[in-house]
Amino acid sequence: MKLLKYFILISIFLLGCSAIILFQGDIPTDVVDARYTSADSQFLELGDLGRVHYRDEGRRQAPPIILLHGSNASLHTFEPWVTRLEDKFRVVTIDLPGHGLTGAIPSGNYSRDAMVQVVHELANKLGLEHFVIGGNSMGGSIALRYALDHPKKITGLVLIDSSGFMGKRFQNADSQGVLAFRLLKNPWFRAIGEVIDPYYFVSQGLEAAFHQQAVVTETMVMRYYDLALRQGTRKATMKRFSATDDEKYQTQDLAQIKAPTLLMWGKEDAVAPFAFASGYETLIPSISTAYYDGVGHIPMEEVPEISAADLIAFMEKINGKDK
Repeated sequence: MKLLKYFILISIFLLGCSAIILFQGDIPTDVVDARYTSADSQFLELGDLGRVHYRDEGRRQAPPIILLHGSNASLHTFEPWVTRLEDKFRVVTIDLPGHGLTGAIPSGNYSRDAMVQVVHELANKLGLEHFVIGGNSMGGSIALRYALDHPKKITGLVLIDSSGFMGKRFQNADSQGVLAFRLLKNPWFRAIGEVIDPYYFVSQGLEAAFHQQAVVTETMVMRYYDLALRQGTRKATMKRFSATDDEKYQTQDLAQIKAPTLLMWGKEDAVAPFAFASGYETLIPSISTAYYDGVGHIPMEEVPEISAADLIAFMEKINGKDK
């Protein structure tokens, strides 16, 4: 018993030392917001669900699409697409709870269901009766849930290197190549995660996400870094990763999706391996695919021209206007 007691005490001591050595304080929300708010930024007050940052761009009367970013990312990831879509469509991007300039929310609820609720509240606020919904990585899993929860609102579904609910192995897909995601699954790391400097983890995570390393600029790294340090965000991240698995839907529920679906995937994805794409192909009835050689986890930033063209073709087809 004494040996176990000493081991526990030593472990606590080492954790404390690590936290002190690697300590990095938060950046005030107003400082971060001033850096990353654009002329198109808007905010929607949703009470316990937070002050949600979003952008509503493009042609207001055109077919709408809502795009959802991945874990630890922000709506900025879709900027290369927005510039290519806005002449043809209405494009809504959102910082999901615990991310970007939405950040920590009063309820502390960062479940997939809470995120679906935020999307639904915003869609209603904007008067979007029917729309295409799409998401990258974690955002893809939220888009899936939205399509299952609100099938009558969805005219199309876009899954981009998407995580989902296809069994334990698939649920853990988005931790494959990112050290921070693996560590965040451990309580001992979460105990110090909200105070340590995340720069190395941000840099390593982005290098894992992109196959073409030239895409990873210092400007990109610093944006992710600043947003991670926004007051309250690291604490929200620790809470999000400590949540129990969401078992609302199972693999077989994908067969319920009737909306036309576009599956996009980088073949060199080191975060959610390309092998997972076949599961979606098999299970979702009305699905088409766009796969990219030499591309990693985030095609909209790595090959924006090609991937945006595929999305435009899909949008025009489901809206009755083939190229």
